[in-house]
Amino acid sequence: MDYDIQSIPGRLRFAREQAGLTQGQVARRLDMHRPTISEIEAGRRKVSAEELVIFAQLYGVSVEWITNTVGSSEHEAHIQLAARKLSKLKPEDLEKVLQLLSALRMEDTGNDN
Repeated sequence: MDYDIQSIPGRLRFAREQAGLTQGQVARRLDMHRPTISEIEAGRRKVSAEELVIFAQLYGVSVEWITNTVGSSEHEAHIQLAARKLSKLKPEDLEKVLQLLSALRMEDTGNDN
């Protein structure tokens, strides 16, 4: 990651990438020009409160997260976005992920059970 996840532009870019969207796709969905999205993510264009709400809805995150008023660490940002992706899995796939996480946790603690 070559941008600051603690800044609004960085969080917007991170959330867009985690949503699997290109700047062009976002621009089309929001009826903006692609360079406008680029300028926003680079921090060269301010984002209005109304635009923050629209970005949050599109990316599946909260305005509070984008504006750093909750979940201010990069680790917390990853957790929130992982939870969003997990919520979209089929039940059987979610069970496989949970089993994998359990196995990883056991490996980290050195348990054989």
